[in-house]
Amino acid sequence: MRGQKLLLPVVLMSVMLSFSTIQTSHGHNLADEPCTVQILVPGLKGEPGDKGQKGAPGRPGRVGPPGQMGQTGFKGEKGIMGRYGKVGPSGMKGVKGEMGDPGPQGPDGEPGVPCECTPIRNMIGEMDIMVAQLSSELKFIKNAVAGIKETESKVYLLVKEEKRYFDAELHCQTRGGHLAMPKDEGANAAIAGYITAAGLSRVYIGIHDLDQEGVFIYVDQSPMTTFSRWRKGEPNDAYDDEDCAEMLSSGEWTDVACHPTMYFVCEFDKDSV
Repeated sequence: MRGQKLLLPVVLMSVMLSFSTIQTSHGHNLADEPCTVQILVPGLKGEPGDKGQKGAPGRPGRVGPPGQMGQTGFKGEKGIMGRYGKVGPSGMKGVKGEMGDPGPQGPDGEPGVPCECTPIRNMIGEMDIMVAQLSSELKFIKNAVAGIKETESKVYLLVKEEKRYFDAELHCQTRGGHLAMPKDEGANAAIAGYITAAGLSRVYIGIHDLDQEGVFIYVDQSPMTTFSRWRKGEPNDAYDDEDCAEMLSSGEWTDVACHPTMYFVCEFDKDSV
């Protein structure tokens, strides 16, 4: 068969030794025991067989030790300069530096033309003050001509200039009044009707708790003891910043912050108008 060596017939040599019966000194006869020895002798070398098929690859061998580091090459020559890139965006403005030392004094200017200007300047200043007063009065008259609201003892004027609470009260005081202080149902209804007729939703009125948190009083320092029209849930001092008051077109009051600008209603005594 292919892949195996062919063996020639093996010569079997047998040596048979026979022993005759021997009588021992004790008078016993030993049985004849034949002894056989077999020797295997290899045959002649056979013909070489055909080459077998390629076997499967063996397992990878162990990783060998690292080789020695190669020599460093020579540094190349410096290349030519590339093109300039695009200009980047401007950086943030730096901190202003300290003021430098004062420079040398410049030469004296030409002498001015003599003039008695002081009286003229004083006159111009007085005229500016008068113009400012007249402008303020003109605005007040325009508001008054636009309409007023009266009760038996009070006159109410709706001022359509948005001001903060304190500026609104000052505006009313400079004309001899205060922000409106509704102290009874009749006055409250008159002011609410005034607001509604003007197409507004709310205005400042003369009520605050600036002196003591939670204790509202009128701007003339009189206490609120007999009348109030707070809206349900008001005053609530939302955000801990509501110390002034406004009236809604419904006649209800709410507490508000004092810094927003808003239209307002001034109140005057009829005897002083």
